[in-house]
Amino acid sequence: MRRKIPSTTALISFEAAARHESFTKAAQELSLTQGAICRQIASLEEFLGVELFRRSRRGVKLTEAGLSYSRRVATQLDAVERDTLSVMGQQGANVIELAVVPTFGTQWLLPRLKDFQQKHPEVTVNLTNRTRPFLFADTDFDAAIYFGDADWSGTESHRLMGENPMPVCSPNLLGKKAHFTPTEIAELPLLQQTTRPYAWRQWFNSQHVSVPRDMTGPRYELFSMLAQAAMHDMGIALIPPFLIQRELAEKRLMIANPQALSSIKAYYLMIPERKVESASLKAFRDWLVSQAQSYSLEG
Repeated sequence: MRRKIPSTTALISFEAAARHESFTKAAQELSLTQGAICRQIASLEEFLGVELFRRSRRGVKLTEAGLSYSRRVATQLDAVERDTLSVMGQQGANVIELAVVPTFGTQWLLPRLKDFQQKHPEVTVNLTNRTRPFLFADTDFDAAIYFGDADWSGTESHRLMGENPMPVCSPNLLGKKAHFTPTEIAELPLLQQTTRPYAWRQWFNSQHVSVPRDMTGPRYELFSMLAQAAMHDMGIALIPPFLIQRELAEKRLMIANPQALSSIKAYYLMIPERKVESASLKAFRDWLVSQAQSYSLEG
């Protein structure tokens, strides 16, 4: 069935005329005649069955419908332009669009990515933050790194590493103590991670401590946000040490208790089944798994 979409020329003419609220300026911008702009917009109004401009001797003014439609059209044309420039910029290169959980991508993956670029200069890896699973069919992603149980329909999973978060806080909060006991931690403000809502409860349970308020406290979506809040004395947080190596080395954060929270969940590279034969993805998969194994042995 034919799509109910007006001509691209009419939409571009309308967007320019709406932006300038002038057919004359739109014609100058697009190197067309004013008459051509008028005809394109008239054909668009006829197609829509809606008046987009009010004409008068003093010029043209957008109607309410015209204003609303112009905003939507501008957004869609901007998106088409971005996609077009992206394709033009690739120039046939091998590009991997990778969705990645933010703090892992920033703190662990990016510092190592130069090694992959040196070994595979023909492959470009683009990173986009995604904190939750999604349907690959609904996106342009070629693969994803996420934290979970690898139960992702239609994908091939490759385990990278566990998380094992520990309680951390600022030196000011810890004071002269070497560590806090679980009971002492229970009395402090507990910083919560949005995608790990039961983390503190699980940690206290592993220490055989019952804390009624284990799920209370401010919630943050990213570990980087938790780290910032903890560094600013806002409370104590459960964070994997490998995500805050610099903060720990510079003593902006301290291990408040050495007991880590063990979990069956882990960081995984997920590749949709339809893309598992991609040579670029195979190269990236092998490199990433090797990097994760080397890091685990170092730890």
